[in-house]
Amino acid sequence: MMAQGSHALSDAELIAILLGHGRRGITAVDLGRELITQFGGLKGLARASFEELHAIAGLGPAKTCRLKAGLELSRRAIQEKLKTQTILTCRDETEQFLLSSLSGRPYEVFACLYLDTHHKVIAFEELFRGSLRATSVYPREVVRQVLHHNAASVIFAHNHPSGNPRPSSADWTMTHFLEAALEYIDVKVLDHVVVGDNCLYSLKLEQEL
Repeated sequence: MMAQGSHALSDAELIAILLGHGRRGITAVDLGRELITQFGGLKGLARASFEELHAIAGLGPAKTCRLKAGLELSRRAIQEKLKTQTILTCRDETEQFLLSSLSGRPYEVFACLYLDTHHKVIAFEELFRGSLRATSVYPREVVRQVLHHNAASVIFAHNHPSGNPRPSSADWTMTHFLEAALEYIDVKVLDHVVVGDNCLYSLKLEQEL
């Protein structure tokens, strides 16, 4: 890494640096490869709980904490970068953030990006959590949080644990209801994004087609 930079290292080698050392019979790099394989890549590894990681042979509490800390720093770096971007000219950054935040969850999460008058991100917040198939969204709470953040516009997002991002009729109905509710307080809904397994669906773009 010192000679060529962190970009020159493989995913397994970067994980090995976080781990420090492997376990009896295998190197830290081998353990890194094992983790990537077992959890289906970096995305799956980032979603793994402390308990799931700690259950892997060779991952004690200290190693697990270092690994979780490294992955969390990566997630926060994406979020911090997003806060410096203008949403309307940086859809890719927004989509990357929403995918990293919501994709692969075992339950539905309804979240909101609050934006100021220049379409810069004020905050990202998970508002509601549900089950494998659905989550309850309460418009009164949405309006309250929008006012709390003094947002001028919002982007809603929720995930489908099934991996298929195609919205249901209930998703469309909920979006129209929230748009109407926020219109009364002069807040615009820029989009409602449904996140699937490494893919997403923009209700706004679909309306424009």
